[in-house]
Amino acid sequence: MRPPQAAPSGAAPRRRSGVPPLRAPLWALARGVLLLCAVSVVVFAATSLLPGDAAELRASPGATEEQIRALREELGQDAEPWRLYLSWVGGLLGGDPGTSLVNGRPVADAVAQRLPATATLVGGSLLLAAPAMLLLGGWAGSARRGRAVPTALLTGGAAVPTVVVAAGLAALLSGALGWVPAVSLLPPGRPPIQSPELLVLPVLSMALPTALFGGGLLAGAVADVVGRPHVADARRRGRPPWAVAAVDVLPFLMAPFARVLAVAAGGLIAAATVVETLFGYPGLGSLLVSSIASRDVPVVQTVALLAAAVVLAGLALADAVAGGTDPRRRTW
Repeated sequence: MRPPQAAPSGAAPRRRSGVPPLRAPLWALARGVLLLCAVSVVVFAATSLLPGDAAELRASPGATEEQIRALREELGQDAEPWRLYLSWVGGLLGGDPGTSLVNGRPVADAVAQRLPATATLVGGSLLLAAPAMLLLGGWAGSARRGRAVPTALLTGGAAVPTVVVAAGLAALLSGALGWVPAVSLLPPGRPPIQSPELLVLPVLSMALPTALFGGGLLAGAVADVVGRPHVADARRRGRPPWAVAAVDVLPFLMAPFARVLAVAAGGLIAAATVVETLFGYPGLGSLLVSSIASRDVPVVQTVALLAAAVVLAGLALADAVAGGTDPRRRTW
C-alpha cells in the first residue's frame, strides 16, 4: 500500500467528497432566525409607541377613562408590554397571529385574503425590473467615457419618490392617453391576474424606480468585470459583443445580481404600501395603512413581520445563489 502523495506546492486543497459543508447553511439559518427575532422586538416596540390605541379609537365620544379601560381589557390589551409580546410571539409560533381588534376576524384570514394581490404586484414588478436592471447596469458600467454620468442619472432617477412616479404615470397613461384605469379596485373574489389593465399603473410605478436603483448598484460590478483580462482577450479575438456579454461578463454578475434582487424585493414590499394606497389596490400595503390608522396592532405587527421575513429569506436565497453561480467561488 503506497503512502499518500503530498499535494504539489501552490495547489488548492481538495475538498473531501461525501462530507457536505453544513456549517455555512446552519450559520445562515441561525443568523436569519436571530435577525427575525430582533425584527419582531423592533416591530412590537414601534407599534407600542403609536399614539393612542384601539380602545381609545373605538370608544364612543365622551367615554370615561373607566369605560376605555374596560374596553381595553375586553380587547386583551391591558397587560404589561412584555406579556403582550410573549403572547404574540407564542401565537405566531403556534400559527395563530391573533385576532383583529377592529372586526374580530382572525389576522391570518385577513393576511391570506390580501397576500395574493400583493404577491402578484411585487412579482410583476420584479419581472419587469430584473432585465431592466441588467441592461441599465451594463450601459452604465461599460460606458467608454466613464460611468460617472450614467450612474448619476440612474441614481437621480431612483431617488424620485414613488408618489411622484405614480402620479406622473397616472397623468400620462390614464389622464392624457386613457389607456388604463386611474384606480385599481379589483372586483371582490377576482384574482388580480384576470384584470391586467388594473395592474399596469401599480406595477410600472414600482418597477421603474426599482430598475433604476438596481442598475445603479450593478454598474460598479459591470465595470469591474468589463475591465478584467479575460474580457479584453475575448474582444481581441474578435468575439461579437453579444457573446462577450453573455459568456464572459454575465456569469460574473450573477452573484451581485442575486443580492440586488433581494434588496429590490424588500424595497418593492415597502413601495407597495404607497402604491396600493394611491391606486386603491386591495393588498397587504393598503391593509397595513388602514390598520395603522385604526391602531389594529395585531394586523400591523403580523404584516410588518411578514414583510421582514420575506426580505430576510430573499437575502439568504441570494447568498445561496451567489455561492453557486459565482465562477470565482466554484469548487466543481
